[in-house]
Amino acid sequence: MTDAIYSGVGMSYENYLKRLDEICENLDRLREPISKNKREPGPYPYYGASGIVDHVADYIFDEDLLLVSEDGANLLDRTYPIAFSISGKNWVNNHAHVLRFLDKVSQRLIEYYLNSIKLDPWVSGMAQPKLNQRNLNSIPVPFPPLPEQKRIVGILDEAFEAIDQAKANIERNIENAEELFQSKLNEIFSQRGEGWEEKRLEEVCENLDRMREPISKKNREEGPYPYYGASGIVDYVADYIFDEDLLLVSEDGANLLARTYPIAFSISGKNWVNNHAHVLRFENMASQRFIEYYLNSIKLDPWVSGMAQPKLNQRNLHSIPVPFPPLEDQKKVVSGLDVLKNDVEAITEAYKNKINGLEELKKSILQKAFSGELTANEHVAA
Repeated sequence: MTDAIYSGVGMSYENYLKRLDEICENLDRLREPISKNKREPGPYPYYGASGIVDHVADYIFDEDLLLVSEDGANLLDRTYPIAFSISGKNWVNNHAHVLRFLDKVSQRLIEYYLNSIKLDPWVSGMAQPKLNQRNLNSIPVPFPPLPEQKRIVGILDEAFEAIDQAKANIERNIENAEELFQSKLNEIFSQRGEGWEEKRLEEVCENLDRMREPISKKNREEGPYPYYGASGIVDYVADYIFDEDLLLVSEDGANLLARTYPIAFSISGKNWVNNHAHVLRFENMASQRFIEYYLNSIKLDPWVSGMAQPKLNQRNLHSIPVPFPPLEDQKKVVSGLDVLKNDVEAITEAYKNKINGLEELKKSILQKAFSGELTANEHVAA
């Protein structure tokens, strides 16, 4: 345990180590979970292990506090922060520890520190990771004099604000690139050329839904063949149903309306498809890709039934009107869109790499801060 402590804190703060429960008050006794069916909607945030879960009509707390995740895979994965400050009127359930500090600066210092270290030594359980109150209280943390706390927090606040702004700019650039592609799709499919016809989808392809077959997870035999669902590969299995070029279209799921990712996607080779994706066969790849682009460019709301459990049934899918130009025009459209799509994906990937770089920079700055190496000048240079 000692090695784990000092590798996080650094020798510069060795003389300022304290147990977490020595520098804050734990208010877990005041928190209270409310089951979803008993929550009354309202203006107050309802917090769980990783942030706001809901908004409710009443509140427990009304002050500056630090919440620390009590359970969940993120305690080990660290996909997002496990410690986060809250303020104002709110309600907290039993999945987040509630800590009160005497000083907001101290609260921010410990927030930064807990998010900078691995909590594995204090987390119990792998299948259901948990950081219980006793283990949380025992975590050793650096607690230098208040002026030094202010110096560290000041530098970190400035650095992280600049990094977060850079990330926001990059994310806007990603959105702009994706909007450019969507704009081009809309332009192509709204300005139909000579010889373009409008057909029902069922007129331009054959539906193979009758051949698909779901396999429950416990009955799947592991193997090399992709097992597809509504949004892509779900698993790999030992046998296959199809062995050809096909277009899959989501049959159900929130994504039919949310459109977070494509609802139509081409597949090829040996594979298995369950009953959450429609299976369409086309006479040629150009037509298949043309319809794939078109379906991903339009809102499907008029053909989707159900809001709680959105569903695009086969009858409604077949009735969707689609533009269908001569084959040569289809090939030209698909070729042009493929080039643009590849360019957008390359740009997006480059931007995502920059975001990853900024996250690594955050980690580096935190490591320096708690090893006594971080100065204002070093931050500016970074």
